[in-house]
Amino acid sequence: MTVTEPTPKAAEAMTSVRIITVPADRAGQRLDNFLLGQLKGAPRSLIYKLVRSGQVRVNGGRAKAERKLEGGDEVRVPPVRLTEEGDKAGPPPSFMKRLEDAIVFEDDRLLALNKPSGVASHGGSGISFGAIETLRALRPGKTLELVHRLDRDTSGLLIVAKKRSALSELQALLREDHGAGIRKRYLTLLVGRMPDGTMTVDAPLHVGLRQGGERHVQVNPIGKESISHFSVLERKGGHSYCEVRIETGRTHQIRVHAQHLGHPVAGDDKYGDADVNKRLREQIGLKRLFLHAASLEFALDAGKTPYLINAPLADELVEVLNRLK
Repeated sequence: MTVTEPTPKAAEAMTSVRIITVPADRAGQRLDNFLLGQLKGAPRSLIYKLVRSGQVRVNGGRAKAERKLEGGDEVRVPPVRLTEEGDKAGPPPSFMKRLEDAIVFEDDRLLALNKPSGVASHGGSGISFGAIETLRALRPGKTLELVHRLDRDTSGLLIVAKKRSALSELQALLREDHGAGIRKRYLTLLVGRMPDGTMTVDAPLHVGLRQGGERHVQVNPIGKESISHFSVLERKGGHSYCEVRIETGRTHQIRVHAQHLGHPVAGDDKYGDADVNKRLREQIGLKRLFLHAASLEFALDAGKTPYLINAPLADELVEVLNRLK
């Protein structure tokens, strides 16, 4: 049996194997995201389990979750039945309201969220609901896909595509010259006094795993090219409030490059200075990573439709800056 677009109800409780032909407009979509669209309500952890165990096949062969699909590919989807309890469960109303209030831009193609710190971009690894699952609950029946991801502890702009054409164009911009098609601006507080002017870090980053599966990134010649530009905006309490523009979008890039400079991000419990973090927590109440994705600039329609989307600095970070003398 070949299915192109099952109804949400049919996708939620399938008792037989389905072979789904990937529509042309889904070309380039990751396998895991495609499956999430077919198995409405299934947690991402279940999707990964199905893929890892080989129950999901692409054109008859095993595939990885990050595989980019092509139009005409045939995807084997195994039988999945979600419990009624799981079907009814959704993000808590208070959390949904919090994210609804955090939407800073929306048109017919895109939605931009000023993601709070502590909120994951998507569910998984013990997280029931991330930003994308909650936005889908806020917009039932609508197609919403993450354009990119933001670290859980980083606040700021998270862009979601409402149309497949917008997703494809933005993903192409992200691939263009290592992501130079989308100009990204961050705000951060770095420990210590940074020199005046712009400091550019051109240092390759390699993602490794520590015991327990925790990701840890370090500067390493075998890593991927990574470029960040740090500029001091203001000196506060012996520290440096900075603007950061990145040319690439590697995992933990700003945090590791800041550490490489000898001026780690304030409040960074993975790459930062534990003693300084403790003092900042006790003296001025900094209880989170001081890193915020402040603006994104890009153009759709082959450069004809420009976008400049901004997200104001989180209130708790504004208060921290005000307390620094």
